[in-house]
Amino acid sequence: MPQAAPAAGGGAQSADASQAGKALYQQVCQACHAAGVLNAPKFGDKEAWAPRLKDPIDTVYNYALHGKGAMPPKGGSNASDADVKAAVDYMVSAVK
Repeated sequence: MPQAAPAAGGGAQSADASQAGKALYQQVCQACHAAGVLNAPKFGDKEAWAPRLKDPIDTVYNYALHGKGAMPPKGGSNASDADVKAAVDYMVSAVK
């Protein structure tokens, strides 16, 4: 049986969490991160994500949960903290 891929934070991420992260990205995050709206790092763009990933993953989670710059907390959604972290993991996994 295949193992879950490690999460960006270093732990094993369940398949459910991975799917939740992808779903939240598609429903909320891609509105800005697909096109780089207001300097949001584009999905899959290693160069755009590199400066942000110099920070510990908990700092990146904090940006997503509480907002940073033009990005509102949780991207303006009412998603759970766990789902927001899963969406961050999904986006980060695309540039690893």
